[in-house]
Amino acid sequence: MTTEEFKKEIQGGIPYPLPSPRPYDPDVNHAPKRKDILSDAEKELALRNALRYFPTETHAELAPEFAHELAEYGRIYMYRLRPAYEMRARHIDEYPARSRQAAAIMMMIQNNLDPAVAQHPHELITYGGNGAVFQNWAQYRLVMKYLSEMTDDQTLVMYSGHPLGLFPSHPGAPRVVVTNGMVIPNYSKPDDWERFNALGVSQYGQMTAGSYMYIGPQGIVHGTTITVLNAGRSHLPEGEDSLKGMLFVTAGLGGMSGAQPKAGNISGVVSVTAEINPAAVEKRFRQGWVDEVHTSLDELMTRIRQAVADKEVVSLAYQGNVVDLWERLAEEDVKVNLGSDQTSLHNPWAGGYYPVGYSYDESRRMMAEQPEKFREAVKESLRRQVAAINKLADRGMYFFDYGNAFLLESSRAGADVMGPDGNFRYPSYVQDIMGPKFFDYGFGPFRWVCTSCAPQDLRKTDKIAAKVLEEMLTEAPDDIRGQLADNLHWIKEAADNHLVVGSQARILYADSEGRTRIALAFNEAIRNGEISAPIVLGRDHHDVSGTDSPYRETSNITDGSQFTADMAVQNVIGDSFRGATWVSLHNGGGVGWGEVINGGFGMVIDGSEDSERRIRNMLLWDVNNGIARRSWGRNKGAMDAIRREMTRTPGLQVTLPNLVEDEIIKSAISRKS
Repeated sequence: MTTEEFKKEIQGGIPYPLPSPRPYDPDVNHAPKRKDILSDAEKELALRNALRYFPTETHAELAPEFAHELAEYGRIYMYRLRPAYEMRARHIDEYPARSRQAAAIMMMIQNNLDPAVAQHPHELITYGGNGAVFQNWAQYRLVMKYLSEMTDDQTLVMYSGHPLGLFPSHPGAPRVVVTNGMVIPNYSKPDDWERFNALGVSQYGQMTAGSYMYIGPQGIVHGTTITVLNAGRSHLPEGEDSLKGMLFVTAGLGGMSGAQPKAGNISGVVSVTAEINPAAVEKRFRQGWVDEVHTSLDELMTRIRQAVADKEVVSLAYQGNVVDLWERLAEEDVKVNLGSDQTSLHNPWAGGYYPVGYSYDESRRMMAEQPEKFREAVKESLRRQVAAINKLADRGMYFFDYGNAFLLESSRAGADVMGPDGNFRYPSYVQDIMGPKFFDYGFGPFRWVCTSCAPQDLRKTDKIAAKVLEEMLTEAPDDIRGQLADNLHWIKEAADNHLVVGSQARILYADSEGRTRIALAFNEAIRNGEISAPIVLGRDHHDVSGTDSPYRETSNITDGSQFTADMAVQNVIGDSFRGATWVSLHNGGGVGWGEVINGGFGMVIDGSEDSERRIRNMLLWDVNNGIARRSWGRNKGAMDAIRREMTRTPGLQVTLPNLVEDEIIKSAISRKS
């Protein structure tokens, strides 16, 4: 297809006459069949909802086709409308657009649906088993058409994948405002998502899936690397300074979890990652994100012992069930140093976790046809997994929850994960590592994407970012020098670690000052022609300010406010009028529907003075909102960080907490009683 033909296809929106039905491709990694949850009346409603995208003269042809999809897959994806052109990020100038900001958003959407990037591309799911960009292909086509037509005096409004329409606004407003899964709180249980999604009225946007900001497994590998590095460093024998010879065991090679083997290699450990889906294993092996694949536990145990003894840096994938792996490690008394889990347990009943004792295909059938049996099998599997983990932890393994609701769902399954104080016996990685060492100081997953899709532009950005960090390191206070040094090492090694999958993108943990200085340097490089096209700035929602999640991002806030969501909502509102090109607010993320509120942004910078203004105004707020909240929660690092920012930034005044001595509190309570 030529570029001109591609542009016409985008501008055409939902085609009429209808294209011929497209065959179901068995070679693609498809989403599992969803449970049959709708009543007969609700199925009729789902069909009506789907057909409203199409002219009445097509309804007789499409109704039985969509009814078949609903019965066969539990959803109406409208496979017929899946485009024939290659789904991938293109140079910004290849998109038909009246607004360059809109063209950049089109590029980001296509990257989220690139088969090399997306977990279930034909079902428009980017990662996490259910993290969707859109609910169906009609929505995709209509959104791309709107983006091709809009001007900088309009804003596209998105309701859970559905384009409500273009509304008049102004150039300083966001081009797109996205909400995903924003249901009434009392209707935010997992089965509510199943029902609303089947009806076609809501979707689970995960974090960067429904906000058009996913950059492949690279998007999580940096955070996973610094987590493994710091977990390993805190458990090194006295006198040791290298993680070589340490064994890290985990699970998941899907969208986000696929970063784990690469993170293990960068950290210098032996990693073993279990994954039951053969397609996911093959994809990560083909992409070079895992070094070896093993299907035999006998062979794997021998290989693990050899790799640890030789202090190899190697990533091993076990194609099989993670429970079998944990139980074998415990049975053979293998010394495991670090343990975690990145299965999609925010979605335990719909493909996020597969029970032991059943094949992958058997589990998928049971999930759809016998959902209650599947649920009980998952619970039993979790109980067994935790029992094996507990044995290894008693022998010295450091186990941490990676924010995927592993501990939460295990506790609900009756597994032995609670301590004598009523809290989980294992920490969240945010509690122990990410929160106190990074988020409290404003360090989080800043990212950027080159809209030229040119590797040379990405290499230039790496050099610019490294130069900024080197300058900052010379003047940094002691409490953030380690973070800056690790991030400088990361960006210098990024190209050699071959992290790019899909768009020419990069992630770098940086604080408010670092993000701003790097972005301003990028803007200057675009202005003077060193970088050939605009850059999209963004971040993971898993950040300092972006997410309220009591079992993950805000788990190290202990004043009781970790169950509130003011921070994430305020962050999106504040970003929207300070310069974001698009903003998004989601119910659900890494730990599940109803368990988290999170938001994000995208900002297109083009070398202009307006871009400079947006950078200075918005990035300061986007980070320091969260530091201020963490400071009010009495987190010492955040209190220090926000004091520094107030000294550096005129006009910033943050309410600081006054600390009370424990004895005064205890005395007052005892006197009262």
